[in-house]
Amino acid sequence: MTASPESLAVGRAYQQTLLAALGDDDPAVAQAATPTNLRTLIADAGNDLRTRPEPAEWSAIELVGHMLDAELASSVRYRWILAELEPDLVPYDQDLWAARFHSADEPLETLLPLFDALRAANLRLWREASAADRARVGQHLERGPESYDLTFRLLAGHDRVHIAQARAGLDRIRAR
Repeated sequence: MTASPESLAVGRAYQQTLLAALGDDDPAVAQAATPTNLRTLIADAGNDLRTRPEPAEWSAIELVGHMLDAELASSVRYRWILAELEPDLVPYDQDLWAARFHSADEPLETLLPLFDALRAANLRLWREASAADRARVGQHLERGPESYDLTFRLLAGHDRVHIAQARAGLDRIRAR
């Protein structure tokens, strides 16, 4: 199955947004900083952690849940790319996952340890990967070919985009 031209265009624009958030920074360094950045965000959020900036927007805690989902999905994609020959990389509906697996009252004690464990395992996998491993490619069903390197960089940018989104949401809540 291949991505449609429309899906590819949207997917490439999304990739560029995430890559711009990462810039020229080392993706492993950026990803390694995320657990600390999440804890700082949570501490700074205080009583607003579970407040949505707008009814249709995620709260900071819901964004943490989404970041956990992205880490989980990326964990599988990394391993498919490294183990199989140009595997299909299945997209997921972030809104369905958020509705099914997370809520505004979800305890941090369930989110953060799982995120930390997955992130540590994925950083170890990255450090152990050769240049040839990082060049291996999977076929994202919405975005087309994505190497392990690109997939890893995208997640680093994703971290930054959503932490910034959470901070902006908290600023809007406090400005009311």
